[in-house]
Amino acid sequence: MREKGRKKEDIFRDLSNFQDLDMNFDSGKILSSMCTKPDPVGMEAYKMFIETNLGDEGLFKGTSMMEQEVVSSLGKLLNLDNAAGHIVTGGTEANIMAMATAKYLFEEEHDGVPELILPKSAHFSFKKILSMFSIKPVYVPLNDDYKIDVSKLEDLITDNTMAMLAIAGTTELGLIDDIPSISKIAKSNHIYLHVDAALGGFMIPFLNYKNNNQINFDFKCKGVSSMTIDPHKMGLAPVPSGGIIFRKKKYLEKLAVKTPYLTKDKQTTIVGTRTGASTAATWALLNYYGMDGYKKIVLDAISLTEYTYNKLRNMNHVNVIHKPELNLVSFIVDNMDVDTLQEELKYYGWQVSVAEYPHAIRLVLMPHVKKQHIDQFIIDLKKVLSL
Repeated sequence: MREKGRKKEDIFRDLSNFQDLDMNFDSGKILSSMCTKPDPVGMEAYKMFIETNLGDEGLFKGTSMMEQEVVSSLGKLLNLDNAAGHIVTGGTEANIMAMATAKYLFEEEHDGVPELILPKSAHFSFKKILSMFSIKPVYVPLNDDYKIDVSKLEDLITDNTMAMLAIAGTTELGLIDDIPSISKIAKSNHIYLHVDAALGGFMIPFLNYKNNNQINFDFKCKGVSSMTIDPHKMGLAPVPSGGIIFRKKKYLEKLAVKTPYLTKDKQTTIVGTRTGASTAATWALLNYYGMDGYKKIVLDAISLTEYTYNKLRNMNHVNVIHKPELNLVSFIVDNMDVDTLQEELKYYGWQVSVAEYPHAIRLVLMPHVKKQHIDQFIIDLKKVLSL
């Protein structure tokens, strides 16, 4: 830190220089992120509540009321009345909260080392969680469709099984596990089941809306104990706007700690100080778009995903890993390894990511990506492959 402050114009000149180094969503060349350009309505609401702190919610009663409304709305979106939960920073924090709750519940009745049954397709946040909470991982195999092999689940259950994890929108392929079957196994064995629907939670309900072909993945499955859902993905809310929803209030209460010097006597979140701006943005967008508005956003993304899938599938030497279920497409090529291909595409300005399992190029088709961007991507991909 300098001894004397600088002129405002100099500071913002430097800030602009830093910003110039960032990629921006408007370019359409970010094909790796599950986040997207925030909606202006959400941004305006965010700025209105930038001073709020839900860690001391008695000072911000209106913002606290909004959070309760948002949690209730997200719960109903996931087929749950009387939901308990919070708006948090994102999927990682939500997953941490769910696993902390599961561990507290486990420790009330068990003395052994807690075990988490999870798939290889789990989000990397679970690597952090396993280490943080000293939880033993028990990996369930994936089937040929890269989903949990449900037939192997019961064989992995022991007296130390703390919880199971299923995914609605895997990070690498955007696939949905057979949650109804997994839920039945969890419920019959009295095991806590967490569904990481950070991506799918804000997509599948709108695919189900006014549609006879329902994808069953949420609290309609009676064995589901908690769910992660991120408004800052397809919900178009600014980062950070994640969500954690518990089936029962008593699950959330397991996280409660006393806060005697604040305006409320306890907190049930991982962090203490937390902005209410994310809550305000999410509240505004839920009210602005409604079910019909979000259905259009989701269907547009799915349509572009199908367009991209068909374009890639019809290219020589390109092999798409799996038919998309949500808005992800992953592929490999015959004549170039995945890591080299990623670097070559960077030369043309494309930011794509690499999935680990399977090892493949991964494209995420969020609302900032348009048809003209994909057309240009295909042109540049052909240049890279010299097709």
